[in-house]
Amino acid sequence: MRILIVEDELRLADTLRRLLLRAGYTVDLRHDGAAGLDEALSGIYDLLVLDVMLPKMDGLSLLKTLRKQGSTLPVLMLTAKSELRDRVEGLDCGADYYLTKPFESEELLACVRALLRRENREDAVGLHWEDLTLEQRTVSLRCGDKTVPLSRKEYNLMALLLQNGQQVVTKEQILLKVWGYDTDAEDNSVEVYVSFLRRKLEHLSSRVRIRTRRSVGYCLEVAQ
Repeated sequence: MRILIVEDELRLADTLRRLLLRAGYTVDLRHDGAAGLDEALSGIYDLLVLDVMLPKMDGLSLLKTLRKQGSTLPVLMLTAKSELRDRVEGLDCGADYYLTKPFESEELLACVRALLRRENREDAVGLHWEDLTLEQRTVSLRCGDKTVPLSRKEYNLMALLLQNGQQVVTKEQILLKVWGYDTDAEDNSVEVYVSFLRRKLEHLSSRVRIRTRRSVGYCLEVAQ
């Protein structure tokens, strides 16, 4: 899971980053609202942790713009303000939860887990699309009575494709979401893993195909 933190207090931002890294999340930091909005609109994040008081663009304006753009990214607001009207304004702007500073680490992690569970489209059985089921517990892909195991990167790539269905996912989005910002992986790494998944879809006799949109990325389609 990839989390974006937009917080201008450098010490607090670093503390949050280290806390979430220890909890197993991938974390990116931005320290002003304008840069935070650009990142939040990239489509690669599972959760936004957002401060209210930010330079260049305040958190509420960022959130309003994000929602106007159609983003459903879960947002956890952080603020030093504690008045009811401030919390109500944040929620009305589209925040999913509101934490008032100072807060305990355990409370923050519990909120993050709750928001990610709410957003996560994988239920106890798995993530479904057409005749496919991606099973989280066994890290495998199933079609009918056939199942194939997946590597962790294959699993993450397949989950990204299934979540987007017929909507194109760009190579850049795949690299950032599956490999991360600090990776040395290139476009050919994506192509290699797409070829792995295509073979496994053939083995499963699935009607689902991974379609290449030249110079753009990939999407799913159903064979007629």
